[in-house]
Amino acid sequence: MADTGVPKTAHTGAPAGRAANPPRPNPLWALALFRSELTITLRRWRTLVLLGVLALIPILIGIAVKIETSDGGSFGGGRGGEGEGPAFFPQITNNGIFLVFASLAATLPVFLPMVIGVIAGDAIAGEAGSGTLRYLLVAPAGRTRLLLAKFTTTMAFCLIATLVVALSSLVTGALLFPLGDVTLISGITVSFEEALLRALGVAALVALSLVGIATVGLFISTLTNSGIAAMATTVGLVVTTQILDTIPQLHAIHPYLFPHYWLSFADLLREPVYWDELVKNLGLQGLYVAVFGSAAWARFTAKDITA
Repeated sequence: MADTGVPKTAHTGAPAGRAANPPRPNPLWALALFRSELTITLRRWRTLVLLGVLALIPILIGIAVKIETSDGGSFGGGRGGEGEGPAFFPQITNNGIFLVFASLAATLPVFLPMVIGVIAGDAIAGEAGSGTLRYLLVAPAGRTRLLLAKFTTTMAFCLIATLVVALSSLVTGALLFPLGDVTLISGITVSFEEALLRALGVAALVALSLVGIATVGLFISTLTNSGIAAMATTVGLVVTTQILDTIPQLHAIHPYLFPHYWLSFADLLREPVYWDELVKNLGLQGLYVAVFGSAAWARFTAKDITA
């Protein structure tokens, strides 16, 4: 066979500069990459401060309710009965487990999505801004696996942040208020154990309610090399969407806004459970994940990495 003049490798005879059998990433690499990303995220001081603030909110709510009801009165001074004030607040003094529901209802509209927005917005843009994104892509994981690791880390953080609020609420409620059988919204009384399971279900639903804004934040993070810009844009989007969802004249678009069904988790505290809005919420979040997750993948895999 004629020599083509192209230098060959010593052992394989393949053209130099090319691997005869290019190495394939270990299937466990993606899991290791996710574990690494999650560990790095949770070790950052910014993340710890954000989680600390979330844990502090239920404590402040519990103390405030305890002080206001210390004279034997009801929350809100008895004005308007139990329909007065934020959701679940009047029931806290009767049963501390309601502090879990009240704290999730209080943090879900603003605090939780803002924290998630900070983490998601910084996922890609923060690496690009600090100059580490290029080195991450040198690893055999590739862009798709790296984006998937960032996505799963952000989703895991949604659950972690929600559980921090729920656990802080449960501990504070147990210390400040009595615990026992729980009367649901429907008027049916269930055991404390069943109420605890429903509280866990509520926390899971709240975490799933945040995956839409988390995916949007990840997409925004692929559009810029500035982590601060991505975080600010994502948080600003949360605030803007919340405002739009309160304008009656825009009712036609309300069902398509990611926060519209967030508080539907209260339907899990009925007997029987009202599933209509719960299913709509999960379907809407899934739609946001599909659309903006695909957009993030398309953008990131075609992005010119310069940092």
